[in-house]
Amino acid sequence: MVKNKPLWAAGLIFLLLVTLLSACGGAATTAGDPAPAKQTGKEPSKEKPAATRSFATVKGNIEIPVQPKRIVTDYYGGELLSVGANVVGVEPTTFDNPFLKKRLTGVVDVGTPVNVEKTLELAPDLIVVMYDKNYEELSKIAPTLHIPYGTTSNIYEAVRLFGDIAGEPQKAEQFIAAFDHKAAQGREKLKGVIDPNATFGLYELTDKGTLWVFGDNAGRGGQTVYNALGLKMPDLVRSEVKGNTGSVQLSMEVLPDYAADYMFLTTYDPEKKGEALRQLQASSVWQGLNAVKNNTLFMNDFDTFYRYDPIAVMGQIDLVVDMLLARAEENKANKN
Repeated sequence: MVKNKPLWAAGLIFLLLVTLLSACGGAATTAGDPAPAKQTGKEPSKEKPAATRSFATVKGNIEIPVQPKRIVTDYYGGELLSVGANVVGVEPTTFDNPFLKKRLTGVVDVGTPVNVEKTLELAPDLIVVMYDKNYEELSKIAPTLHIPYGTTSNIYEAVRLFGDIAGEPQKAEQFIAAFDHKAAQGREKLKGVIDPNATFGLYELTDKGTLWVFGDNAGRGGQTVYNALGLKMPDLVRSEVKGNTGSVQLSMEVLPDYAADYMFLTTYDPEKKGEALRQLQASSVWQGLNAVKNNTLFMNDFDTFYRYDPIAVMGQIDLVVDMLLARAEENKANKN
C-alpha cells in the first residue's frame, strides 16, 4: 500500500510548475494553436490599402491607384516606360520597337486585343488601353483607362498625361527636359548644314502600292523632324494633313506637288516582297523628283520610324541628324 504524500509537497510541486511555465514565455498552447502575441501596448500592424484617386476618361471617372505598381497596356508601353512606370504586359508589336527592346525584359505579350486570361494572370492594379474591345471584362480585373488614339497631339502632352496616370509627374518633367536638351543639340548640329528654308516631307509606300504623306503627329518621324528639329513642312502638306488624322493618300500624278527638298520614305511591306518599291522607283514621276536628283531622298526603316512614343521620338533625333550630316558630307564629296 502506497502512502499519500503530505499536502505541503503537492503545493510545492504546483508552485514549481507555475514558475517553469512563466520562465518559458507564458501560458501553454495546445498543438496546432498559434502562440499568443506578446503584449507591446500597440495594435498588430496591418498593411494599408493602396491610396486611390479619381481619373476622368471618355468612359467616365475611374478610381485608380495613386501610384500603380503593375500596369498592363496595349499600345502605350513606350508612353508609360518614359515616365518610369512598371509595365508588365503589352501588345505584340511593341516588341518590334527597337527603342524599347531593352526595356521589355520580363514584360509579357498580352495579345491584341488584350487577352483577358493573360491579363488576369499578371495581376495588374491598372490597365490602360487605346482600344476598348474587352473593356468591360478587363475592368473586372483592375481599374481600366480607355485613352483613345489621338488624345494627345505632341510629345509634351503625351508625357505629362502618362506621368499623371502613373503617379510620376516629376519623372514626366525630367523626360521633357532631357528631350528639349537633345532637340536643341540636334538643331545646333544642323546649323550651317541645312538651309533653313529647305522643306522636308515624310512619305510611306504600302505593299499594295498606295502612297501617303504624313504630318507631325502620325509617326514616321514627324515629331522628330518638325517639332524637335524644327525643320520645315511643305505648305501644301501642312494644309492637307491638318484635320485628316495626320496623313493624306496621294496618287502618283500629284506626288510632285507634295514633294519636298528632303524626302523620307518608309515602306510598309511585311512580307518583304519589294515589288511596290521597285515599281515606284522605276516610274518617271519618281525619277523626276528633285530629292531623287539631288540625293536628298532617304529610305527609312519602317519599324524604326513608324514609332511615335516619347522614347522613340527621343531616339529618332540622333538618327535623323546623323543621316542628314552624313548625306551632306557625301554630296559635298561628290561635287569635288
